[in-house]
Amino acid sequence: MKNEPNLINNPIGFFDSGVGGLSVLKEAVKLLPNENFIYFGDSKNAPYGTKTVDEVKKLTFNAVDFLLSKEVKAIVIACNTATSAAIEDLRTTYKNIPIIGIEPALKPAVELKKNGKIIIMATPMTLSEAKFNNLMNSYKNEADIEPLPCAGLVELIENGLIEGAEVNSYLKNKLKPYLKSSISSIVLGCTHYPFIKKELSKILDKNTEIIDGSLGTAKQLKRQLSNMNLLNNQATLGKIEIINSLNYKHIIDLSFKLLNS
Repeated sequence: MKNEPNLINNPIGFFDSGVGGLSVLKEAVKLLPNENFIYFGDSKNAPYGTKTVDEVKKLTFNAVDFLLSKEVKAIVIACNTATSAAIEDLRTTYKNIPIIGIEPALKPAVELKKNGKIIIMATPMTLSEAKFNNLMNSYKNEADIEPLPCAGLVELIENGLIEGAEVNSYLKNKLKPYLKSSISSIVLGCTHYPFIKKELSKILDKNTEIIDGSLGTAKQLKRQLSNMNLLNNQATLGKIEIINSLNYKHIIDLSFKLLNS
């Protein structure tokens, strides 16, 4: 990608399997308020975390092609599962545009050096992929790390359930085996999960840290745009466009509600 002046005003593309990546977009908007954003959520095909790697790869490439048709200047794969499955292939295929992914924020959890278990909540596919296992193995001598696959949680959030009895019951059942032991931190390894942080904190000890990678990803986006002289320095606030493969009013309304929550 050439550093042409007209690219500076082009939007930044965000992609997720549904509404989850809005947790990352929220941080990016705070950090880069003058940028224009296009967010594409593929709720029609959610969840990605229980699909095969090839299925996720195909859907992710389709989404990236769609965002490129919108003339975006950078793309954020705001989905842990899609990042695990496709990020290397995407960067090999689209060499001229910055593509930023996300991975479970295990490093900050380990660096806390707190006693107790680090639990990584994520989709089954993210936890089974080599990318995550390499990450986990790099810290296995420094911390007690427990992967916790959370099939079904994305569907609750996609339906707008982010607090209340059903979410609380789901989280209690998932964490039941660990609640009597010491948990140093919970890493939210899916971009949907920050939306249930409030409900999660009701179940956990107040000293347990809840960590996600949204801010780190937003900072990486800013760094890459800065390095390529692509930061938008317009004086006005940028525009945010949200598109969803379901194309229902309620999913767009839910998206803006989550973004502004």
